Amino acid sequence: MQKINKEKSILEKAIGEWSSFNNKLEDSKVLLEMAVEAGDESSFKEVKSELLEIQKLGEALELKRVLSGELDSNSTYLSINSGAGGTESCDWAAMLLRMYTRYADKHGYRCEILDMSEGEEAGIKSCTLLISGEYAYGYLKSEAGVHRLVRISPFDSNARRHTSFASVSVWAEVDDDIHIEVRPDDIEVETYRSSGAGGQHVNKTDSAVRMRHLPSGIVVSCQTQRSQIQNREKAMKMLKAALYEKEVEKRNKEKDELNSQKKANEWGSQIRSYVMHPYQMVKDHRTTHQTSQVYDIMDGDLDSFIMAYLKAQLAGTLGQGASAADDL
Repeated sequence: MQKINKEKSILEKAIGEWSSFNNKLEDSKVLLEMAVEAGDESSFKEVKSELLEIQKLGEALELKRVLSGELDSNSTYLSINSGAGGTESCDWAAMLLRMYTRYADKHGYRCEILDMSEGEEAGIKSCTLLISGEYAYGYLKSEAGVHRLVRISPFDSNARRHTSFASVSVWAEVDDDIHIEVRPDDIEVETYRSSGAGGQHVNKTDSAVRMRHLPSGIVVSCQTQRSQIQNREKAMKMLKAALYEKEVEKRNKEKDELNSQKKANEWGSQIRSYVMHPYQMVKDHRTTHQTSQVYDIMDGDLDSFIMAYLKAQLAGTLGQGASAADDL
């Protein structure tokens, strides 16, 4: 029943969006006819403005055809890991964390930090988020891969330019109605004391849980809940979602474009570059989409890059972008 209700809600929303688009289009036609008959220039301007809005709605509806995968409408787990670059890359990972939490805020998604490992001097070594909301996975799957930052280092007394890397992994939250068998003998569970902000119970007991699935090597962690039992439940749900994603990749590698993008976390393997010096530019190497508004992007304005990815996926041109070296 829960699955049917969810599907019903998604279909009702889709029908509502189409009806709204169609109604706006019909209203614009009527207004245009009236403007022609009356020779009213102000009405022509109003129609032009309406058509631009209708065009955006039409493009958004067209792109939703791409989000037809079984799990595209689900919430998503998003993991950030610092790469080559030491303290620089840890700081870069923290910047990406803020970028994705800001994106979630702008789109009304609920963002929960499930696990975080802080850097020794600054930033974070790794972090796992659960971003909850309709089509969170469908949109954010475009972010999977290595992200590169070029800037003047705030940690370098000589103010030299540094290049930092961080990898982003994305996998869908699996619904309870999808059965995934996990044998107890295949799991190695480790408990430890949570770190970072939290209540005294969280920080003073071994409530955090790390699970390793021995056959696949997948490791997940959760430390945000008050009790070990709650963290176990969260970690198990993450593990099942990761195993499901792995199985999908195994069954259909050609269809899974994300798997081919999970490369080494270093130079030459990035999907997107963020250049802050000697000029400002963000460029996606899979689609060639770029902008000079670096700070807007870092504030979570990712829609243009996500839409460019979905358009390329729809057109079958994904991955035919320029080489990463073109940025420098």
